[in-house]
Amino acid sequence: MKLRLISVGKPHEPYVKEGINDFTQRINKYFKADWLIIPTPKTAPSLSETELKKAEASLILNQIEKDDYLILLDERGKSFSSPQLAQFIQQRANESNKQLVFLIGGAFGVDPIVTNRAQLVWSLSPLVFPHMLARLILSEQLYRACTIIRNEKYHHI
Repeated sequence: MKLRLISVGKPHEPYVKEGINDFTQRINKYFKADWLIIPTPKTAPSLSETELKKAEASLILNQIEKDDYLILLDERGKSFSSPQLAQFIQQRANESNKQLVFLIGGAFGVDPIVTNRAQLVWSLSPLVFPHMLARLILSEQLYRACTIIRNEKYHHI
């Protein structure tokens, strides 16, 4: 199974890039994982919030295959403990899902068409994080889940 991590916005800032790369490399020992950063459309300043979300939705959906299992990150989504996240990922692997896509939407969220495409809306926290920190937290939590699945010592309860 492959983990695809997609975020709309700017490339990783140096202050988090090293951590994101480190955790992504660690994840690759368990599942193939990669990042795709979708730049905000150049026309964003002239678009309304609704128009911007529609433009971003088109870019997002062009990157998602029909059989991908889409997990949208949103502070209003379902909460998981780290062991529950590990169990969720293991269940998707057991179901022979080829690719899990974790999506961090744009600054204003995502268009309803993307939300409707998602099989799960997941919350890292009820707090709102800057995209860069959300990427780092997502990377770390996915790595933590991998170590839980393999019963390794990274995660301490």
